[in-house]
Parts: sequence; structure tokens; C-alpha cells
Amino acid sequence: MLSLAPKSVTAPIAMGIAEKLGGLPSLTAVLVVSTGILGAVLARGTLNLLRIHDHAVRGFAVGVAAHGIGTARAFQVSETMGAFAGLAMGLNGLLTAFLFPLLARLWGG
Repeated sequence: MLSLAPKSVTAPIAMGIAEKLGGLPSLTAVLVVSTGILGAVLARGTLNLLRIHDHAVRGFAVGVAAHGIGTARAFQVSETMGAFAGLAMGLNGLLTAFLFPLLARLWGG
């Protein structure tokens, strides 16, 4: 569970968090890459289904959900979408790196 928990941020941050919490960084890396690929593949269809067409909103969603792989894909669609994906990925990484270990300690006792 400790290896799975930080899978929604980019690999280096997730691996550092997993290691700090006692998880397996190598398993976390596999889960992060899998999450990124799945997010990049499913993002377009999901956002179309939800009728979200604004490139800023789409980019932010892809950056949070699919991190680096999704951000690279977002830049292929438009510069605006890529910029917001990069911003979201960075903010998600920053907040997760600081808040997740704190919350894990509080929750775990």
C-alpha cells in the first residue's frame, strides 16, 4: 500500500515518498508509469465525454492525472494545454511531496 499511495505524481517524487514511508520505490516507479500511460490514453475520451473543451482545463486535468506522459501529449495538442498540464504536474508534485508524508504519519499513528 505504501508503494501504491504516491502513484499520482511524477516518478522521482513518488519514488522518494515511497522510500521515505517504507514502500518499494521500484514498484512505485512501475505504478507511476502505468498510471501516466493509462491517463494519457483515456484523457481525451473522458474529457470529451464530460464535454470539457477548454484547453486550459483539459491540460490541468491531464497534468494532474497523467503527469509527464500526459503533459507531453498535451503539448502535442496545443501550447496552452501543455502549459497548464506542466503547471498542474508541478503543483501536484510539490503539494504531494510536502503533504503526503505528513498526512501518512497522522493517519498511520
